[in-house]
Amino acid sequence: METPEQPQLYLITPPSIDLDLFPDQLARVLDGAEIACIRLALASRDEDLLSRAADACREVAHARDIALVIADHVLLAQRLGLDGVHLSDAARSVRSARKELGADAIVGSFCGTSRHDGMNAGEAGADYVAFGPVGAHGLDDGSVVDPELFEWWSAVIEVPVVAEGGLTPEMVRSLAAQTDFFGIGDEIWVAEDPLAALKALTAAMG
Repeated sequence: METPEQPQLYLITPPSIDLDLFPDQLARVLDGAEIACIRLALASRDEDLLSRAADACREVAHARDIALVIADHVLLAQRLGLDGVHLSDAARSVRSARKELGADAIVGSFCGTSRHDGMNAGEAGADYVAFGPVGAHGLDDGSVVDPELFEWWSAVIEVPVVAEGGLTPEMVRSLAAQTDFFGIGDEIWVAEDPLAALKALTAAMG
């Protein structure tokens, strides 16, 4: 995952998908927008379901030369020929995932709102660090990332950074100069036309 001047788009799947419908929906989005990477982020822990979903999404992604990572399941990433893993436990398992998957795999780390966790993940060898949510929400304690974190990170730290969670066009506009990737998920999948929703959200980048 390279770090260009303008932020790239990093798609995050819904927590639950219909395997009869989602691959075609995903393909339409990929064919209509420039996507850098996709994260399979299902809530299920059913190994068979995860494997079938990964196979279906990998076929769509790799046909378009787009990387596919899976949330947390390092062994599945390896077994199913995925491009890497997105870890949700900050820096705690970055080194072990890297050892398991090898130097060429993508190993990303979600660090919530914590600069400290982000720095630890970067030092542990993460290819990118994700902070979020950036937008207001009613979950957990309602914490959101301080926008100044992205400004500081982009000025001081070389590890690419992802802004995700509760994105709005206004946030995309304000963070475009300070982030390498926008992680976009529910913002578009809840819409009747995900591709149109994606274009509306990212038009703010200019």
